[in-house]
Amino acid sequence: MLPDNVEALFTSELLSELLPPQRSDEFFEALYGDPDEGAYDIRLAFKNYDSDKKVLSFELQLHERPKKCLACNLTYGLPEVFSRHPLININGMVKKIAALLDEEANCNSWELGPTRTPQDNLHIIPLSIQLG
Repeated sequence: MLPDNVEALFTSELLSELLPPQRSDEFFEALYGDPDEGAYDIRLAFKNYDSDKKVLSFELQLHERPKKCLACNLTYGLPEVFSRHPLININGMVKKIAALLDEEANCNSWELGPTRTPQDNLHIIPLSIQLG
């Protein structure tokens, strides 16, 4: 059974451990050969836990870097890329999240949703984790 205060578990410090800030530079180093070529920083944010559906909801937030352009055509294909990229390692991140909860909170599946653009300088990729 999940703790009653599951929301309190996912502090900004823990989220930064799950997806360290330097991972953005490592991703762009691998992609372009130069971390300065990256247009955004990737951050993990906790959204909520739906106890009825047993779904944890997170966001991969893409924050535009100064003097860079966070173009939609660069981010709409990212859910597929992020789902497979070894540096982003969504599967490993999900395993760590499940391990934080307890032995009964098995992760049945996870999925990245389509990119959303709530602001010009912020794009969001939803991450849903179905617990068993």
